Amino acid sequence: MIRTRFLLAVLAVLAAAVGAWSTQAFAQDRKEDGPPELPVSVAVGPAFPLGAAAERWATLITERVDKAFVARLHPGATLAQRDPALELAALQAGKAELAVASALQWSAQVSALGVYGLPWLAPGPKEIETLAADVALTAALAAKLDGAGVTVVAVAPLGWRALATTTRAVNGPDDVRGLRLRIAPLPYLRDLMLALEALPQSMGFADAQAAFANRTLDGQEAMPTVLAATRINASGQRHLADWRAVADVMLFAVRNETWRRWPEATRATVRLAAAEAAREASALAREEAALKQLAQTGVTVVRTTAAGHAAFRSATRVVDARWREAIGADVAALAEQALAEQAPPAAALPVTTR
Repeated sequence: MIRTRFLLAVLAVLAAAVGAWSTQAFAQDRKEDGPPELPVSVAVGPAFPLGAAAERWATLITERVDKAFVARLHPGATLAQRDPALELAALQAGKAELAVASALQWSAQVSALGVYGLPWLAPGPKEIETLAADVALTAALAAKLDGAGVTVVAVAPLGWRALATTTRAVNGPDDVRGLRLRIAPLPYLRDLMLALEALPQSMGFADAQAAFANRTLDGQEAMPTVLAATRINASGQRHLADWRAVADVMLFAVRNETWRRWPEATRATVRLAAAEAAREASALAREEAALKQLAQTGVTVVRTTAAGHAAFRSATRVVDARWREAIGADVAALAEQALAEQAPPAAALPVTTR
């Protein structure tokens, strides 16, 4: 009797296992019968302009390629061990097939991409839009990324990183000296802060919150949308300098092997979808809105004046020269030429946002 019950129990377990396997196999077959999925990587979620652009790009592509494939979004750099610095490597290795990325983040691997973020090179909307739209500069950078196994299909303005502080407002180089600042783990940002005699360090969000609570951290740099989302006023960051030190653009990219397999009609669809997604993301407008949101929470937001930009540029000449050399004199010259040829700005930027 016991033996019979044992056999029945074993058979029940086997039946359940077979049933589960059959269901899984059916689901896999059904997936295989549908269009293939191409993973799209982005470092942040759709709540931020970069993530919103990636989400919209994936949606537009999927809608317009007539079921040839599905572009599947993977936010949070999940295909790159949750590290934006590894995203380009994930694309090269085929873990991702498409990506929307920050040029500044990818400059750690392709140094020429750092041209957009040279100190105070592009402190206004017209300047950053000019650089993003310049054909010669884009072609030079696209050639370097092509050598890294990636095809660039669009470039669009992303915005500027801002500096939030707890103890004092930042209006000039002297105000940065001695500040303990949390920065993104990028050599360029570290060099910039060291040139201003700050004390830069990289740490995760939880560690930063603890450091603010213990008053061992004086501020941090990030995009305004990130600073607004993390409610910096709650951790005592009462001042924000919209100093426009480091501009950034978003890159829409496809793995070379994938790009070369596509017919020209698909390539054109993907290019147009990227341009449309970038427009709809409205990155500059959303970053500006984040500054106003921060001001509404009690943070004093001050936009650095032209005189302030000049003072900062003077204090960071060594960093500028070092990174121009790393970027390449040819690429830096193309950026300077593009800016020299642009029309003068229509109006001066406001000094203070309240």
